Amino acid sequence: MRRILLWFLTTVSTVVLLFGYKTSTSSALPDETATDPTTPRAAAPTTTSTPPTTGSPSTAGAAALRAGQFTGDAADTRWGPVQTRITVANGRITAVDVVEAPSGNAKDRAINADAVPTLVDETLQAQGADIDMVSGATVTSTGYLESLQSALDQAHAA
Repeated sequence: MRRILLWFLTTVSTVVLLFGYKTSTSSALPDETATDPTTPRAAAPTTTSTPPTTGSPSTAGAAALRAGQFTGDAADTRWGPVQTRITVANGRITAVDVVEAPSGNAKDRAINADAVPTLVDETLQAQGADIDMVSGATVTSTGYLESLQSALDQAHAA
């Protein structure tokens, strides 16, 4: 009876320890410069797109956008900041630049290489922030939408 009790307690303890173990979400080692707060971070590559030449804006109020470039506030996300800049001409969003996106490791760069162009294309088609998030890039999509809305708010300001 004593052996069974000892075996049971050992098994329960092992299971509790296994479930309590926090695993890393990234297989890449952190960059040495990332640990030094005085080292400037490299910005993610800028992605620029032009809108389709056919069709008209589907959202009401698109004509209320002022012409110019508007940089949204940087949205702090779990994996790093996301910041967008829009270019508006004739009341239409003509380009979206992603000024900054998470790029701390290879996985971030791979996710954003697929997600950012999709988000930019969706924005140009919708002519606003009413777009779908990219599956597998939820954090980047959330930060992108937050920064995009900030830029749109600036473009709408009187």
